[in-house]
Amino acid sequence: MDRVQLSDNLDMSRIVHGHWRLADWDMSKQEILELVERCIELGITTFDHADIYGDYKCESLFGEVLSLKPELRANIELVTKCGIKLISKNRPEHKVKYYDTSKEHIIKSVENSLRNFNTDYIDLLLIHRPDPFMDADEVAEAFNQLKCQGKVLNFGVSNFKAHQFDLLNSRLDFPLVTNQIELSVLALENFDDGTLDYCQEHRISPMAWSPMAGGRVFTSEEKQAIRVRETLEKIKSEVNAKSISQVMYAWLLSHPAEIIPIVGSGKIKRIESAVEAMEIELTREQWFEILQSSMGHEVA
Repeated sequence: MDRVQLSDNLDMSRIVHGHWRLADWDMSKQEILELVERCIELGITTFDHADIYGDYKCESLFGEVLSLKPELRANIELVTKCGIKLISKNRPEHKVKYYDTSKEHIIKSVENSLRNFNTDYIDLLLIHRPDPFMDADEVAEAFNQLKCQGKVLNFGVSNFKAHQFDLLNSRLDFPLVTNQIELSVLALENFDDGTLDYCQEHRISPMAWSPMAGGRVFTSEEKQAIRVRETLEKIKSEVNAKSISQVMYAWLLSHPAEIIPIVGSGKIKRIESAVEAMEIELTREQWFEILQSSMGHEVA
């Protein structure tokens, strides 16, 4: 599988396995281990997490899986996020949902993630959401400390717009390496508002969450979804794809911004299908057919 070089000490698999729903997959630890090993066989070595996933349970579950075969840690890249505080029975001290990008919280969150994963370093830490109360200098202090201690090797953000990315980047002694954003055939906001252009301008490979649009393409009766579904079916036949999901992945993978899709399924067949989509080549005309079916009109 192709690799994407994000920094001098971090390259990631072109497709990432996402563990947002890990706790819901109804799999034993041994079954999850076998899934991870199969991902690695396919070339997927990067695994995406967040402290809040699974109501604060997914990181520790994955750590328990890694403890079954500790030598796997050297062969994978761990990505996790922090900065959101949820109201949760697992965090009874939280009285309201809010964002916390204070130095204290970032460091505390990382220390907790390290314990959860049973590891001594995280390959990539992301601020999960833009924080309107963010003190960029304080975030930079936390990042610098964690980097100097070797606890986090690289840093990025998630769901940031260009000006928010620039603000935090301006305070750091090293560059942010990625922005994890929503990108799919139904989610065009980051195509339209310049976020993806900014990534390409600065040669930042963005990670794409919900590349399957949360499944809406397959089931929704909204006009946009119906239009896109019909176009995907047409192009599926033209490129001999096995499914419209493969065309959706190919649409993202073909973009010159070097988008890195996150596959959030626990089903190995769906993961294998996403990997196979890397072999599908769309023409520029086909790419725009999909775009215009999503927009509902021709480009200007």
